[in-house]
Amino acid sequence: MKHFALVGFLGIVLLGALPSAWSQQAPAGVQWMSIEQAMEAQKRSPRKVMVDVYTQWCGPCKMMMANTFTDPEVIAYLNANYYAVKFDAESQPSVTFQGSTYSNPGYRPGVTGRNAPHQLAAALGVTAYPTLVFLDEKGEIIAPITGYKTPPQIELYLRFFAEHWTRSTVQTEWEKYRDGFQPTF
Repeated sequence: MKHFALVGFLGIVLLGALPSAWSQQAPAGVQWMSIEQAMEAQKRSPRKVMVDVYTQWCGPCKMMMANTFTDPEVIAYLNANYYAVKFDAESQPSVTFQGSTYSNPGYRPGVTGRNAPHQLAAALGVTAYPTLVFLDEKGEIIAPITGYKTPPQIELYLRFFAEHWTRSTVQTEWEKYRDGFQPTF
């Protein structure tokens, strides 16, 4: 019995002494922030913003959170190239964005299931959930992209908007990029 206790104790000690680099191999997760935090961060270090607009009751939204936003390559690319914003389109708190304050005057506390849509969701061009809204470095809307996306599907948009898109990009450039895209995630 003493040998078993000693082996168990040594095992715990050795596990605690493993290099911390081992625990840092996989990204911890997407560095989510509010839209206000993202706009503040852009003042210090401009980069594009991806807003995940979701609702509590939306099945595909939950699937994206579980399957797409937990993928190590998605996490690493998002954290390195975007400010990632998570926004509940049926939440109550007022939000200030681009000099305007948006609220949810129809919000009903305690409701389970669908609630009233937030004014910011409408301002971002959201018509369905989930929607990924991409913003440029000035916080101006590039495009809302509707629907569930797998890691390879979201990679197309993440890479295009971060690496190729400019205000002068035309539809044919997007189509050529999309048609030739080879996912790596």
